[in-house]
Amino acid sequence: MPFPSALEGNPKCIFFTDFDGTITLQDSNDYMTDNLGFGQELRRQGNLSVLEGRASFRDSFTEMLDSIKTPFPECVKTLCDNIKLDPSFKDFYKWAKENNVPVIVLSSGMTPIIRALLVHLVGPEANEIEIIANDVQDRPGKRKDQEGGWQIVFHDDSHFGHDKSLAIRPYAERIAKLPENERPTLFYAGDGVSDLSAARETDLLFARKGHDLVSYCEREGVPFTVFEDWKSILATTRDIFEGKTNVKKIAAEGVEDYKAEKNEVKTTK
Repeated sequence: MPFPSALEGNPKCIFFTDFDGTITLQDSNDYMTDNLGFGQELRRQGNLSVLEGRASFRDSFTEMLDSIKTPFPECVKTLCDNIKLDPSFKDFYKWAKENNVPVIVLSSGMTPIIRALLVHLVGPEANEIEIIANDVQDRPGKRKDQEGGWQIVFHDDSHFGHDKSLAIRPYAERIAKLPENERPTLFYAGDGVSDLSAARETDLLFARKGHDLVSYCEREGVPFTVFEDWKSILATTRDIFEGKTNVKKIAAEGVEDYKAEKNEVKTTK
Protein backbone atom coordinates (compact mmCIF):
# COMPACT_ATOMS: atom_id res chain seq x y z
CA MET A 1 0.00 0.00 0.00
CA PRO A 2 2.55 2.64 -1.11
CA PHE A 3 1.96 6.38 -0.81
CA PRO A 4 -0.58 7.77 -1.44
CA SER A 5 -2.65 4.57 -1.44
CA ALA A 6 -2.42 4.33 2.35
CA LEU A 7 -4.45 7.55 2.59
CA GLU A 8 -7.23 6.47 0.22
CA GLY A 9 -9.15 4.56 2.89
CA ASN A 10 -9.25 7.66 5.13
CA PRO A 11 -7.44 5.96 8.03
CA LYS A 12 -7.60 7.56 11.47
CA CYS A 13 -3.96 6.58 12.06
CA ILE A 14 -0.91 5.51 10.08
CA PHE A 15 1.80 3.59 11.91
CA PHE A 16 5.38 3.77 10.68
CA THR A 17 7.84 1.48 12.39
CA ASP A 18 11.45 0.44 12.38
CA PHE A 19 11.99 -3.31 12.06
CA ASP A 20 15.20 -4.51 13.69
CA GLY A 21 15.09 -4.35 17.48
CA THR A 22 11.62 -2.79 17.31
CA ILE A 23 9.33 -5.41 15.76
CA THR A 24 11.97 -8.01 16.57
CA LEU A 25 13.69 -8.48 19.91
CA GLN A 26 17.13 -8.50 18.29
CA ASP A 27 18.63 -6.46 15.46
CA SER A 28 19.25 -8.82 12.54
CA ASN A 29 22.12 -6.75 11.16
CA ASP A 30 23.78 -6.55 14.57
CA TYR A 31 23.29 -10.31 14.96
CA MET A 32 24.97 -11.00 11.61
CA THR A 33 27.83 -8.63 12.40
CA ASP A 34 28.39 -10.02 15.89
CA ASN A 35 28.24 -13.68 14.83
CA LEU A 36 29.28 -13.73 11.17
CA GLY A 37 31.23 -10.48 10.82
CA PHE A 38 33.84 -8.48 12.76
CA GLY A 39 32.11 -8.84 16.13
CA GLN A 40 30.23 -6.89 18.77
CA GLU A 41 33.03 -4.65 20.01
CA LEU A 42 33.79 -3.05 16.63
CA ARG A 43 30.10 -2.89 15.79
CA ARG A 44 29.29 -1.07 19.02
CA GLN A 45 32.16 1.37 18.48
CA GLY A 46 30.63 2.24 15.11
CA ASN A 47 27.16 2.72 16.62
CA LEU A 48 28.51 5.10 19.25
CA SER A 49 30.42 7.08 16.60
CA VAL A 50 27.16 7.60 14.72
CA LEU A 51 25.22 8.53 17.86
CA GLU A 52 27.88 11.09 18.81
CA GLY A 53 28.06 12.56 15.29
CA ARG A 54 31.60 11.37 14.50
CA ALA A 55 30.58 9.08 11.63
CA SER A 56 27.67 8.70 9.22
CA PHE A 57 25.27 5.81 9.62
CA ARG A 58 25.84 4.91 5.96
CA ASP A 59 29.61 4.49 6.37
CA SER A 60 29.37 2.65 9.69
CA PHE A 61 26.68 0.28 8.39
CA THR A 62 28.65 -0.45 5.20
CA GLU A 63 31.68 -1.41 7.30
CA MET A 64 29.52 -3.74 9.38
CA LEU A 65 27.99 -5.54 6.42
CA ASP A 66 31.23 -5.70 4.43
CA SER A 67 32.72 -7.70 7.31
CA ILE A 68 30.16 -10.49 6.68
CA LYS A 69 31.41 -12.97 4.08
CA THR A 70 28.73 -15.65 4.57
CA PRO A 71 26.64 -16.29 1.41
CA PHE A 72 23.38 -14.33 1.54
CA PRO A 73 20.96 -17.33 1.58
CA GLU A 74 22.87 -18.71 4.58
CA CYS A 75 22.58 -15.33 6.31
CA VAL A 76 18.80 -15.37 5.85
CA LYS A 77 18.55 -18.91 7.21
CA THR A 78 20.73 -18.05 10.23
CA LEU A 79 18.50 -15.08 11.01
CA CYS A 80 15.26 -17.05 10.63
CA ASP A 81 16.69 -19.61 13.07
CA ASN A 82 17.70 -17.05 15.70
CA ILE A 83 15.74 -13.77 15.51
CA LYS A 84 12.62 -13.58 17.68
CA LEU A 85 9.49 -11.47 17.27
CA ASP A 86 8.23 -9.13 19.97
CA PRO A 87 5.45 -11.41 21.31
CA SER A 88 2.79 -8.68 21.16
CA PHE A 89 3.42 -7.49 17.59
CA LYS A 90 0.99 -10.04 16.14
CA ASP A 91 -1.79 -8.66 18.37
CA PHE A 92 -0.94 -5.12 17.30
CA TYR A 93 -0.95 -6.03 13.61
CA LYS A 94 -4.28 -7.89 13.96
CA TRP A 95 -5.82 -4.80 15.61
CA ALA A 96 -4.34 -2.52 12.94
CA LYS A 97 -5.81 -4.60 10.10
CA GLU A 98 -9.22 -4.72 11.77
CA ASN A 99 -9.24 -0.93 12.24
CA ASN A 100 -7.88 0.21 8.87
CA VAL A 101 -4.55 1.39 10.33
CA PRO A 102 -1.80 1.01 7.70
CA VAL A 103 1.47 -0.38 9.09
CA ILE A 104 4.54 0.67 7.11
CA VAL A 105 8.02 -0.65 7.88
CA LEU A 106 10.80 1.90 7.39
CA SER A 107 14.10 0.15 7.77
CA SER A 108 17.81 0.69 7.24
CA GLY A 109 18.04 -3.05 6.83
CA MET A 110 17.50 -4.98 3.62
CA THR A 111 14.09 -5.79 2.16
CA PRO A 112 14.75 -9.50 1.36
CA ILE A 113 15.79 -10.17 4.96
CA ILE A 114 12.91 -8.20 6.46
CA ARG A 115 10.32 -9.88 4.24
CA ALA A 116 11.70 -13.34 5.00
CA LEU A 117 11.67 -12.69 8.74
CA LEU A 118 8.20 -11.12 8.77
CA VAL A 119 6.66 -14.05 6.88
CA HIS A 120 8.57 -16.56 9.03
CA LEU A 121 7.65 -14.89 12.34
CA VAL A 122 4.19 -13.41 11.66
CA GLY A 123 2.84 -15.63 8.88
CA PRO A 124 1.86 -15.22 5.22
CA GLU A 125 -0.39 -12.25 6.06
CA ALA A 126 2.81 -10.28 6.64
CA ASN A 127 3.24 -10.15 2.86
CA GLU A 128 0.67 -7.32 3.01
CA ILE A 129 2.96 -5.10 5.12
CA GLU A 130 4.63 -2.38 3.08
CA ILE A 131 8.42 -2.30 3.45
CA ILE A 132 10.57 0.69 2.50
CA ALA A 133 14.19 -0.31 2.97
CA ASN A 134 17.55 -0.92 1.34
CA ASP A 135 18.19 -3.79 -1.05
CA VAL A 136 20.88 -6.37 -1.79
CA GLN A 137 22.82 -7.09 -4.98
CA ASP A 138 25.62 -9.30 -6.27
CA ARG A 139 29.14 -7.99 -5.88
CA PRO A 140 30.89 -7.44 -9.23
CA GLY A 141 32.03 -10.78 -10.60
CA LYS A 142 30.23 -12.77 -7.87
CA ARG A 143 26.78 -14.00 -6.85
CA LYS A 144 24.88 -13.49 -3.62
CA ASP A 145 25.00 -17.23 -2.92
CA GLN A 146 28.81 -17.21 -2.92
CA GLU A 147 31.27 -16.39 -0.13
CA GLY A 148 31.68 -12.59 -0.01
CA GLY A 149 29.28 -12.33 -2.94
CA TRP A 150 26.70 -9.76 -1.79
CA GLN A 151 26.53 -6.09 -0.86
CA ILE A 152 23.92 -3.60 0.28
CA VAL A 153 22.19 -1.23 -2.16
CA PHE A 154 21.19 1.90 -0.27
CA HIS A 155 17.74 3.40 -0.73
CA ASP A 156 18.97 6.97 -1.31
CA ASP A 157 22.08 9.16 -1.39
CA SER A 158 21.74 10.53 2.15
CA HIS A 159 24.32 9.95 4.86
CA PHE A 160 21.74 7.65 6.47
CA GLY A 161 21.66 5.42 3.39
CA HIS A 162 17.91 5.44 3.91
CA ASP A 163 16.61 8.77 5.20
CA LYS A 164 13.36 7.63 6.79
CA SER A 165 12.10 11.20 7.07
CA LEU A 166 11.83 11.32 3.25
CA ALA A 167 9.31 8.47 3.35
CA ILE A 168 7.19 10.11 6.05
CA ARG A 169 7.11 13.71 4.77
CA PRO A 170 4.88 13.12 1.72
CA TYR A 171 2.21 11.81 4.11
CA ALA A 172 2.61 14.79 6.43
CA GLU A 173 2.43 17.24 3.53
CA ARG A 174 -0.70 15.62 2.06
CA ILE A 175 -2.33 15.40 5.49
CA ALA A 176 -1.63 19.06 6.22
CA LYS A 177 -3.97 19.97 3.32
CA LEU A 178 -6.91 18.05 4.81
CA PRO A 179 -9.49 19.56 7.15
CA GLU A 180 -8.23 19.23 10.72
CA ASN A 181 -10.92 16.74 11.71
CA GLU A 182 -9.94 14.44 8.80
CA ARG A 183 -6.21 14.32 9.43
CA PRO A 184 -4.88 10.89 10.46
CA THR A 185 -2.45 10.68 13.36
CA LEU A 186 1.07 9.59 12.39
CA PHE A 187 3.01 7.31 14.71
CA TYR A 188 6.57 6.01 14.62
CA ALA A 189 8.25 3.32 16.70
CA GLY A 190 12.00 2.78 16.82
CA ASP A 191 14.98 1.94 18.95
CA GLY A 192 18.33 3.03 17.56
CA VAL A 193 20.67 5.19 15.50
CA SER A 194 18.94 4.34 12.20
CA ASP A 195 15.79 6.04 13.53
CA LEU A 196 17.35 9.45 14.14
CA SER A 197 16.13 10.83 10.79
CA ALA A 198 12.52 9.87 11.59
CA ALA A 199 12.47 11.00 15.21
CA ARG A 200 10.90 14.44 14.55
CA GLU A 201 8.57 13.55 11.69
CA THR A 202 5.40 12.10 13.26
CA ASP A 203 2.81 13.13 15.83
CA LEU A 204 4.02 10.61 18.41
CA LEU A 205 7.30 8.76 18.69
CA PHE A 206 7.59 5.48 20.60
CA ALA A 207 11.23 4.84 21.65
CA ARG A 208 12.22 1.44 23.01
CA LYS A 209 13.33 1.61 26.65
CA GLY A 210 17.05 1.38 27.28
CA HIS A 211 18.13 1.91 23.66
CA ASP A 212 20.03 4.62 21.80
CA LEU A 213 16.99 6.44 20.41
CA VAL A 214 15.91 7.41 23.95
CA SER A 215 19.32 8.98 24.61
CA TYR A 216 19.13 10.94 21.35
CA CYS A 217 15.61 12.22 22.01
CA GLU A 218 16.49 13.29 25.52
CA ARG A 219 19.60 15.15 24.33
CA GLU A 220 17.86 16.84 21.38
CA GLY A 221 14.60 17.66 23.17
CA VAL A 222 12.47 15.49 20.87
CA PRO A 223 9.14 14.54 22.52
CA PHE A 224 8.73 10.78 22.93
CA THR A 225 7.16 8.07 25.00
CA VAL A 226 9.06 4.98 26.05
CA PHE A 227 7.82 1.50 25.23
CA GLU A 228 8.95 -1.90 26.46
CA ASP A 229 6.91 -4.05 24.09
CA TRP A 230 4.12 -3.86 21.51
CA LYS A 231 1.53 -4.56 24.18
CA SER A 232 2.10 -1.04 25.54
CA ILE A 233 2.20 0.42 22.01
CA LEU A 234 -1.15 -1.21 21.23
CA ALA A 235 -2.72 0.07 24.45
CA THR A 236 -1.57 3.65 23.84
CA THR A 237 -2.42 3.67 20.13
CA ARG A 238 -5.87 2.20 20.79
CA ASP A 239 -6.61 4.81 23.47
CA ILE A 240 -5.68 7.61 21.04
CA PHE A 241 -7.65 5.93 18.25
CA GLU A 242 -10.73 5.74 20.51
CA GLY A 243 -10.36 9.35 21.68
CA LYS A 244 -9.59 8.45 25.30
CA THR A 245 -6.39 10.53 25.21
CA ASN A 246 -4.27 12.50 22.70
CA VAL A 247 -0.71 12.55 21.42
CA LYS A 248 0.31 15.76 23.20
CA LYS A 249 -0.74 14.38 26.57
CA ILE A 250 0.98 11.05 25.95
CA ALA A 251 4.23 12.71 24.80
CA ALA A 252 4.27 15.09 27.78
CA GLU A 253 3.59 12.27 30.22
CA GLY A 254 6.16 10.06 28.50
CA VAL A 255 9.00 12.55 28.89
CA GLU A 256 8.09 13.32 32.51
CA ASP A 257 7.82 9.61 33.39
CA TYR A 258 11.21 8.96 31.81
CA LYS A 259 12.85 11.84 33.71
CA ALA A 260 11.29 10.73 36.98
CA GLU A 261 12.46 7.15 36.48
CA LYS A 262 15.95 8.35 35.58
CA ASN A 263 16.14 10.51 38.71
CA GLU A 264 14.91 7.62 40.82
CA VAL A 265 17.71 5.44 39.48
CA LYS A 266 20.27 8.12 40.33
CA THR A 267 19.04 8.47 43.93
CA THR A 268 19.16 4.72 44.54
CA LYS A 269 22.81 4.45 43.49
